[in-house]
Amino acid sequence: MSERLSGYRLDDKLIFEKSETGHTGYDIPAEEIPEFSLQDMFPEAYIRSRDAELPEVSEVDVVRHYTNLSKLNHSVDNGFYPLGSCTMKYNPKLNEAVAALEGFQQIHPYQPESSIQGALALMYELQEALKIVSGMDAVTLQPAAGAHGEYTGMRMIYAYHQDRRDFERKKVIVPDSAHGTNPASAAMCGYEIVEIPSTEDGRVNIAELKKALGPDIAAIMLTNPNTLGLFENEICEIAQMAHEAGALLYYDGANFNAIMGKVRPGDMGFDVMHFNVHKTFSTPHGMGGPGSGPVGVKAVLQPYLPVPVIEKHPENGVYWCNAKRPKSIGKVRAYFGNFNVLIRTMAYILSMGGEGLKMASEMAVLNANYLRVQIAEFLDVPHNEICMHEFVADGTRLKEWGIKTLDIAKGLLDYGIHPPTIYFPLIVHEAVMIEPTETETKDTLDRFVTVLKKLVDMAKRSPERLKEAPTTTPVRRLDETSATKNPVVRYHKKA
Repeated sequence: MSERLSGYRLDDKLIFEKSETGHTGYDIPAEEIPEFSLQDMFPEAYIRSRDAELPEVSEVDVVRHYTNLSKLNHSVDNGFYPLGSCTMKYNPKLNEAVAALEGFQQIHPYQPESSIQGALALMYELQEALKIVSGMDAVTLQPAAGAHGEYTGMRMIYAYHQDRRDFERKKVIVPDSAHGTNPASAAMCGYEIVEIPSTEDGRVNIAELKKALGPDIAAIMLTNPNTLGLFENEICEIAQMAHEAGALLYYDGANFNAIMGKVRPGDMGFDVMHFNVHKTFSTPHGMGGPGSGPVGVKAVLQPYLPVPVIEKHPENGVYWCNAKRPKSIGKVRAYFGNFNVLIRTMAYILSMGGEGLKMASEMAVLNANYLRVQIAEFLDVPHNEICMHEFVADGTRLKEWGIKTLDIAKGLLDYGIHPPTIYFPLIVHEAVMIEPTETETKDTLDRFVTVLKKLVDMAKRSPERLKEAPTTTPVRRLDETSATKNPVVRYHKKA
């Protein structure tokens, strides 16, 4: 079998363009269709004046069309995806089976609490489990994703300062290596962003942090390890500085899978954090959802948790939703959050156990360091020291041959490997952020190194050839600027 992907012919016709008048994928006997009048069911304003222009296609052509489209997708099920920050790691099929149980699927959020005790029990126990692994005092499961969790956490920080009548705290400190959602979440809560530069070793600049801290600072937002994959060794000092200045410390949990079972954010001095359970606890996530971003808080922020808060009656053991919390920031999500994702999260935690979660972090760190050492032989790694779950390489030297990091990323596609995150963090100019996750084998990692080295060699010997990549994919390089500025997202029938 060739190491490179065999090409797959793309049928570029849309399902609408395959439509032929009179073709159909169903046949219902006329006598089985009850008579009804739309006018008796809906107001006139909502009734169509003409039939919807749906495609007329046979059943087998529909099946083939969408099956062929699915073959064009790259996923963790058919190839390496060194993009752990976006949850591209193996999702146990056991979790899917549990989430599909009838008792979970066939319930409705409007049912009486007495009839959904099992679901409430699962969420309550999940809250307790997340408290244990994070060192936090309380957890809400409502936020629908990591960034939504950030927003929820910052809303609680805002409520905390307002409740204390500490109205001058209008700024939030964010390091220059932070995830882009950090300043966005803080700004959405009305805060002004103060950026702190990193030191040469890629960590928080303590001297600059001291200068920035003052009575106008509401919080510091950090992830530990940071986006360079480096652990903030002075985190306890940072936490003490923040608290002495009257500010709170926010933990971006996107990189929690690097320390899970080894050290807890609550023990490091963080006051609030979000969990990317669709990443750390291995549940499917991509294309914007479904995700889940529970938030954990220390006791000082517990009164401000969004409602409803799932509680357990101390005497009869009944689970119930407490919506009467006067200092709550209110609802941030309909009903109980993304419940099906929470089921998968709990299934993962129960099947792994404490030691299993710890091992997952250890393997993620081991895999990242294994790759770092090998890749550093042919690509620059600016902060080439023991990393955590990820590291960042730099393709700047390839510019000598007219090649950019983007060209390397495109070249990976020809070998069935999805490119890792590129051009982030911004403090590394031609960044290649590599996060292999804990679920990949040594053979897969070795092949990734071999392919990456081959592409770097190609950049030196045949740069023009690499600039043409990908050559084996159904869609090759696009004009991404035009696609962004002038997207075509709606089908228009040709006259």
